[in-house]
Amino acid sequence: MVATLYDVHGNLPALEAVLREVPEDALIVVGGDVAMGPFPQETVDRLRAMGERIKWIRGNADRELVPGEEGLAPAEALEWARARLTPETVEWLGRLSPTLLWEGVLYCHATPRNDVDIFTERTPEERVAPLFADVAQDVVVCGHTHMQFDRVIAGKRVVNSGSVGMSYDEPHGAYWLLDLEPRYTPYQLDTGDWPLEWPSLSREEAVTFFTSRGL
Repeated sequence: MVATLYDVHGNLPALEAVLREVPEDALIVVGGDVAMGPFPQETVDRLRAMGERIKWIRGNADRELVPGEEGLAPAEALEWARARLTPETVEWLGRLSPTLLWEGVLYCHATPRNDVDIFTERTPEERVAPLFADVAQDVVVCGHTHMQFDRVIAGKRVVNSGSVGMSYDEPHGAYWLLDLEPRYTPYQLDTGDWPLEWPSLSREEAVTFFTSRGL
């Protein structure tokens, strides 16, 4: 049994709510962008304390916490989160693998190519098929856009795990997968001292935005 928790974004209340629902015998794949949010160090510490039960991959916002890395995250958010993480944690996040192969499933943050590609359920297949054509696995799990979907690209099943901590899916809550099936967990949002406005787009607005901005 495998639970996939993507895009936690330092949202400790959401993470704790989901962990209460994850079966005790399930392996947990943390799919990137774990720290960038209101409780960055606490969130990483909570998951690292779970030891070998957790399998990690790196997201763009994890990588961009390393000084000098380029990407998508706002500079103000990066500086705020970096100041609340230990140097060891920042270095450790930057060293995580960008992909994981586990029991025949390929896990990546955005696409198998990199951690910043943007696509949605509406992105035409011809635009994204080249990114998956050479993947040997029949199933790929991704995240990055914070919305769940399940579609076929280049003959591969591509499942977006959604976001635990910063989801655009509706109703408001944490979204994750258990053995590739979508799960929803409600929680009470607490953004602490987070310096930016918390994302509030509707799902339709987010799909439209990311489809137009992406591949």
